[in-house]
Amino acid sequence: MIRFLNAHFPARTLFLGISEALLVTLAFVVATFARLGASDANLMLNYEHGYLKIGVVAIAFILCMYYFDLYDSFVCSNRREVLTRLVQVFGTVCILLALLYYAFPHLQLGRGIFLIGFVLVAFVLVAWRQLFLLVNAMPNFAERALILGDGALAESLIKELESRPELGIRVAGQLKSLQNGNGNGNLLHAASEEQIEKILRSFEPFRPSRIIVALNERRGQMPVDALLRMKSKGVRVHDGAEIYEAVTGKVPVESLRLSWLLFSSGFRISRLVLLFQRVTSLIVSVIGLLLCLPLIPFIVLGIRVSSPGPILFRQKRVGLGGQVFDCCKFRTMRVGAESETGPTWAGKDDPRITPFGRFLRRSRLDEIPQLWNVLKGDMNLVGPRPERPEFMEWLKSEIMHYDLRHIVRPGLTGWAQIRYRYGSSLEDTKEKLCYDLFYVKNMSPGLDLLVLFHTMKIVLLGRGAR
Repeated sequence: MIRFLNAHFPARTLFLGISEALLVTLAFVVATFARLGASDANLMLNYEHGYLKIGVVAIAFILCMYYFDLYDSFVCSNRREVLTRLVQVFGTVCILLALLYYAFPHLQLGRGIFLIGFVLVAFVLVAWRQLFLLVNAMPNFAERALILGDGALAESLIKELESRPELGIRVAGQLKSLQNGNGNGNLLHAASEEQIEKILRSFEPFRPSRIIVALNERRGQMPVDALLRMKSKGVRVHDGAEIYEAVTGKVPVESLRLSWLLFSSGFRISRLVLLFQRVTSLIVSVIGLLLCLPLIPFIVLGIRVSSPGPILFRQKRVGLGGQVFDCCKFRTMRVGAESETGPTWAGKDDPRITPFGRFLRRSRLDEIPQLWNVLKGDMNLVGPRPERPEFMEWLKSEIMHYDLRHIVRPGLTGWAQIRYRYGSSLEDTKEKLCYDLFYVKNMSPGLDLLVLFHTMKIVLLGRGAR
């Protein structure tokens, strides 16, 4: 895994993206030489901004491939899905470049070059993806890992590693807790270096090169001396919680130890980062409100026609330090929607939502008034989504460390929103807290930028709304 913008990315996925950008660039360079000949091609590339024009095309391809999830774990391992989405990418690239060339004609490639390059790119990308899938699935090209432990963290890690071949890590085996002859007492701590070495040798010729310690309770259970000696011999030893965080982009809340929360890297929020967040949120909220002004009369008219009642909907939410504030949104439900049921989360195909309200939610236009909350300082642009106070006591009693999400300002968008679906249950809330804590632990301008970039993808494709 490679750490970038305070998030972790599989090295193979990054390699795939970079290699495809280079292949697209090379294909259009070859197309230029094929269409113009060597002398004219050199003239065009070096003196007529040819490399810039080809770079624009390459960026368009990579952005579209990212937005169509072609670097997502599920899609990468599915040949049929890859081919289907590549067809969508080619169509979208044509539309985007047509609009771009209309606005900036000087960036346009010749039609002959574009046609030849387009055909070459189609052939090269399909062939390269097939080769990548083949190599990615080969166990010989993956690191082998031995999982030490048999608790919830160990099982979650095994599931993640086995379902994501692009991580380049294969689970060679699992060393579980051992019991004595009476069935009482954990003897895993008594495992010697020779016993662990024997276990590692049993997997030859694919001997594990790393040991991942995923014990829920380490006191009196971890074979420290044996692991230290194995580490000195070149076997890498990793903390299971850190590997889980890098692989999933979330913190394993139910398996956390208080010592890990206290002593792990992260959870250090500098004043400079807070100042940067606040200034950025102010600037973007002002620009966003100005850009949305022309849309507001049409939204007001749509709400009026759709159902009787106020235009704006104000709801109490919990913000920084547990302070309650009024969160504003355009009304999407009928008036008195909770008069019979009391406070409830919105569900899929919720009957309380008006027809126009469904459109507002799908397009995220209902959240325009929250820019005012950002401007006032109740919220930031990026952060955990604010929860309703009616649910707070219940959630704090049911979910460990739930209060930690309130040590930063809530956000209009956030790491949990881009990584997980809309939450409408206790289990969903637990899962989203894992992502929120990852954000709090790793909060930085780079991570905020990553969240905003991915939010644009979600909004444009209309995903995750309810």
